[in-house]
Amino acid sequence: MIDLHYWTTPNGHKITMFLEETGLQYKIFPVQIGKGEQFKPEFLAIAPNNRIPAMVDREPKGGGKPISVFESGAMLLYLAEKTGKFLPSDLHGRYDAIQWTFLADGRARADGRQNHHFRNYARKNQIRHRPLCERDQPALWRARSDLAIAQSSGDTRSRRWRAIRGVALVSTP
Repeated sequence: MIDLHYWTTPNGHKITMFLEETGLQYKIFPVQIGKGEQFKPEFLAIAPNNRIPAMVDREPKGGGKPISVFESGAMLLYLAEKTGKFLPSDLHGRYDAIQWTFLADGRARADGRQNHHFRNYARKNQIRHRPLCERDQPALWRARSDLAIAQSSGDTRSRRWRAIRGVALVSTP
């Protein structure tokens, strides 16, 4: 059983989507970020960066004591390894999937947030951020079809994030 510390954000949704796709059992523990619950000591013991989502796997692969994982990209990698799904086992395929997932999780998300801020609150500076956001987006869609983590979680979440943030989406192959 996985304890998922969650709130209804794009980062939270991508983990629930992954858990649903893999059929893992999980229980949601809401963390109301608008009320500052991410700063409570019991949550910080799981996610010292005070950000959702975070999880505790009470039944880790191979047994042993429960393991806490925070940061959504790390959680996706952990879950893919635990289930043996969405991550190729060969060296080249594995690192193709990992690097595309990190692009979607790190760079694309950061550029999307910046674009959202400058588009809505600091329009005069928008010219730098929207092109960066749109530059990386086509690369996500050019990923080969066997890059399952990137497509299952990163592409889905990145597409949702960009749609929320008002960035035009290109057609996927």
